[in-house]
This record gives sequence, C-alpha cells and structure tokens, in this order.
Amino acid sequence: MAQAQGWVKRYFKAFYKGFFVAVPVAVTFLDRVACVARVEGASMQPSLNPGGSQSSDVVLLNHWKVRNFEVHRGDIVSLVDPSGCPASTWVDELDVDAEIWSHGRSPKNPEQKIIKRVIALEGDIIRTIGHKNRYVKVPRGHIWVEGDHHGHSFDSNSFGPVSLGLLHALATHILWPPERWQKLESVLPPERSPVVQSEE
Repeated sequence: MAQAQGWVKRYFKAFYKGFFVAVPVAVTFLDRVACVARVEGASMQPSLNPGGSQSSDVVLLNHWKVRNFEVHRGDIVSLVDPSGCPASTWVDELDVDAEIWSHGRSPKNPEQKIIKRVIALEGDIIRTIGHKNRYVKVPRGHIWVEGDHHGHSFDSNSFGPVSLGLLHALATHILWPPERWQKLESVLPPERSPVVQSEE
C-alpha cells in the first residue's frame, strides 16, 4: 500500500513540474510563433470557405513571419480590424466579412480579427473599388488589403490603407477540413495589381 501511495505521489509531482513548464512554453508558442484559427464569412471566397456557410476553413496563422512587418503582395494576413481602432469611424452594414475567431478586434465582436489579402504595399498606387478616391497611394508603414470576394468584403476599399502595426499573422495553410488541406499560396489577382508598384 505504501508503495502505491509513493508511486501516486511521484506521478503527481512529475505532472505538476511538467505542467508548470509546459503551460508557459505553450502560451509563448501560441503568442509568438503560430496558432490555429477558424475563418468565418464569405469575403475570402473562393480562397477560403468556398462552400459558403456549410463549412468553415481552419487555418494556420504564423506570427513569426510577420514579426518584422515583412509581407508581400498576395499574402493572406490576419489583422486587428482597423475600423475598430479609434482613428477611424465606419458602419458595417452587412454581415459579409471573413473573420478569424481568435483574440483581437472586429466590427461585430471586439474579440475577433479579420483576414484579407495584401494587394498593395507602401508607396504603391492602387486603383480602388468603391473607395471615396479612385486612386490611392499607400502611405509609408501601411498596406492595402482586400477580400477575394469583391462586393462581399469590408476591406481597405471601405476603411483605407491599414497600418503595418495592426498585422497579426500570415495565413500559411488550410488545416481543416481534411479534403481542403493545402499551403496557401501568395497570389495577387492580375486585375488587382497596383497601377504603380514601389520597390519591395
């Protein structure tokens, strides 16, 4: 009996030691390296959620790749919703935005982030779709982001260029559903190329 109690005591002691090491390591990994998030909405169709409301893609978000704010045209990124920041005001009229269910801000829920494709980088001149100005030069320290499903996306055409400081992560892979597992390629639709591109 004493031997059984000694084994249980050693087991719990080892468990607690492992727990107090594993939790901080896991939290640091999820905060600084990568995490998994479910994408909701139609604004990134057909790249994400091509089945509409029947399914939600689960993506791998790589925080490490955007730590120096280095993104490229065509990258799919998650970001703190710029319209949730005090510097801008807006009204979200339709429930059509692709959102990431994670921690951050979004127009509908301050606990969400949005996911969009990078269309233009600082210094680029972009032809807009429905923005108040027909052409916009992306200011230094900003990017222009859009959803792939034009007309169903609340993006830079609504709120303007996005500060690089609002970048959260780079979406690198679709992890779920299994039949959609794939690496997300950095592809810029030809019709959305900047009119004038700055040097990357």
